[in-house]
Amino acid sequence: MGKLIVVWFLITSVIYTKQFDNIETSCSSGGCDGENEMNHEKNKYKNPNGKWSKYIRLIKDAVSMYKPCKTEDCFLLQRRADFRLWIDRGGIHESDFQNGIKLGEHYKIINHTLYRKKECIFPSRCKGNEHFILQLINQLPDMEMIINTHDWPKVYKYSALAPVFSFSKQINGSYDILYPAWSFWEGGPAIGPYPTGIGRWDIFTQTLTKEAELWPWEKKLKQGFFRGSRTSNERDPLILLSREQPMLVDAQYTKNQAWKSNEDTLNAPPAAEVTMEDHCRYKYLFNFRGIAASFRFKHLFLCESLVFHVGDEWIEFFYPAMKPWVHYVPVSKSLVEVGDLLQFFNENDHLAKEIANRGQSFVRTYLRMSDVSLYWYNLLKRYAKLSKWKVLKDPSFIEVKL
Repeated sequence: MGKLIVVWFLITSVIYTKQFDNIETSCSSGGCDGENEMNHEKNKYKNPNGKWSKYIRLIKDAVSMYKPCKTEDCFLLQRRADFRLWIDRGGIHESDFQNGIKLGEHYKIINHTLYRKKECIFPSRCKGNEHFILQLINQLPDMEMIINTHDWPKVYKYSALAPVFSFSKQINGSYDILYPAWSFWEGGPAIGPYPTGIGRWDIFTQTLTKEAELWPWEKKLKQGFFRGSRTSNERDPLILLSREQPMLVDAQYTKNQAWKSNEDTLNAPPAAEVTMEDHCRYKYLFNFRGIAASFRFKHLFLCESLVFHVGDEWIEFFYPAMKPWVHYVPVSKSLVEVGDLLQFFNENDHLAKEIANRGQSFVRTYLRMSDVSLYWYNLLKRYAKLSKWKVLKDPSFIEVKL
């Protein structure tokens, strides 16, 4: 009996020791719950074969250097950059203002009342801008300003300097002062699915957020996606890649007002337009400039998809606060690297999801309607402080009311 007990003890000891060794081995390889998170953070940038080391390094460095906005005014640096020229010149003088008198809509604020020269090229765009100004009118001093409602900027380096407000500009090519586009409230692009315009930013934010919830990351199609007209041949390489590798990317041209034949859609029939809501079905969404900066850019992030932003020369007021590899994937205008980028993120899904999450979080946190109003307020207050002439009433102007 004693021998049997000894044998039983030896066998159970061996089994217990083997189980303990297995647990130790599992824990050392990251199998224990307590170490899984640590090992994931440590290993998520590992690249054993070195194939994707370039992109992994770019993401890791960008994330480590990024400092999230900690103030209510996240876009202060862009406003400072826009006014730097005028600060260095000692302010904005009436002669400067006269240089831009024909470059946009002419407004005056006198005694907390907004006036505009009667003519307005795009009434809905004027209304979109006026909404924000009238919200703030009781807090604003007297001033006179030119607000450009065309898609392109008006003050280039080779032209006479003028303090013109524009929604978009080239970083190194124009001196326009950026303001939040009218489309945050009204006058957004009217395309097939939205014949009267995409609509108010705050309402459409809710719509796209709900749609994104129907298409969580794991359910999204693992494919690049783009629909848009051929406003520039910069988009051609993505369309051609889609025709060669349709499983990798679905990119097609749609009609625009200038469409006459299939030649205008790169020798193929035009595709049907796709709603912004349906963009949320895809993991990778492409953004291209149009005539100027793209209106769709901010909307794409709300799908919580990974945004591929092509080119970097055109900006709106909020662009510089969003960082490449932190909030979106930067792509050169030639698109030579786009095939590799799509393959890289297909093989590194966790990194794609993290960038997509940061992009959506930024837009939802720092690009609310209250942030847009705050930018308008700080913009107009600073502009008024730099203006060096007394604003006088003009009987030909009309009073603008809500």
